[in-house]
Amino acid sequence: MTTQRSEPGQNADERTMLEGWLDYHRATLAWKCEGLTDEQLRTASVAPSELSLMGLVRHMAEVERSWFRRVFAGEDAGPIYFGEADPDGEFHPGEADTWQDAYETWQAEIEAARRNAAGHSLDERSQGRHHSHSEPCSLRWIHTHMIEEYARHNGHADLIREAIDGATGE
Repeated sequence: MTTQRSEPGQNADERTMLEGWLDYHRATLAWKCEGLTDEQLRTASVAPSELSLMGLVRHMAEVERSWFRRVFAGEDAGPIYFGEADPDGEFHPGEADTWQDAYETWQAEIEAARRNAAGHSLDERSQGRHHSHSEPCSLRWIHTHMIEEYARHNGHADLIREAIDGATGE
């Protein structure tokens, strides 16, 4: 698999630009995971951190689900990887967890996010609320937040990947 990334046009309209940058950062995380074994993808960066590339992908599946399904669409979509026994379960992939499963789950949540956002104005308010916010938020805010979330975690992914095999890149 070779991930293709492209930046949105510099003069694109706002929606195209927001969706383009979000897709660019989604692709960047996939690119950082390319060519590694399941074991390498489960490898934590450096002690005491538990961050791994697979953990980041699983986390982003949870984040996509949270913001686009639970918050924006108001769906009753429970957690995928975490629960009371392990509130940070997405960051703790075990030996039985595979890249294939994590990737497919993440991609399914991205597709659900796209479906839930399609046809809605950037000004439209969410049906639900995030546990850390008392007010509904606009779809524009969710897109902007998701870009920030991916960009931050892609920085983590850069460092994790470099520690695994020395690969670097933008």
